[in-house]
Amino acid sequence: MNITYNQVGDYQIPNIMIEEKNENQIQGKYYQMRLNYLKEQKKGLYTALMMKNELTIHLVEIQRLATERVDSIIKDLMKKANITEELKAQDQMKWVQMMNNLKETAEEITIQELIYN
Repeated sequence: MNITYNQVGDYQIPNIMIEEKNENQIQGKYYQMRLNYLKEQKKGLYTALMMKNELTIHLVEIQRLATERVDSIIKDLMKKANITEELKAQDQMKWVQMMNNLKETAEEITIQELIYN
């Protein structure tokens, strides 16, 4: 790594560049949760990722993985609970209630596995 410095009085201050945010990158729920967790609980990792200009890459990857993981868990739980389109057509309120429960469960699992790890 090549670090350059600016002379300010008697001190040399490193030139640290913070990466520009790409507007095409996803900034969602899990992105923000992971960012807050890193800032509050994993300050060393947060600082290291910032200095290497890898923070945004890390957060985008967490967002992508978490979204895929939630979807995968929901599909698996739907099969196990026998939640089908037929149930949706017969009893919409029950289907919505069951799907909300599955989504909450999937999010709790994902948050523990990816966000707070």
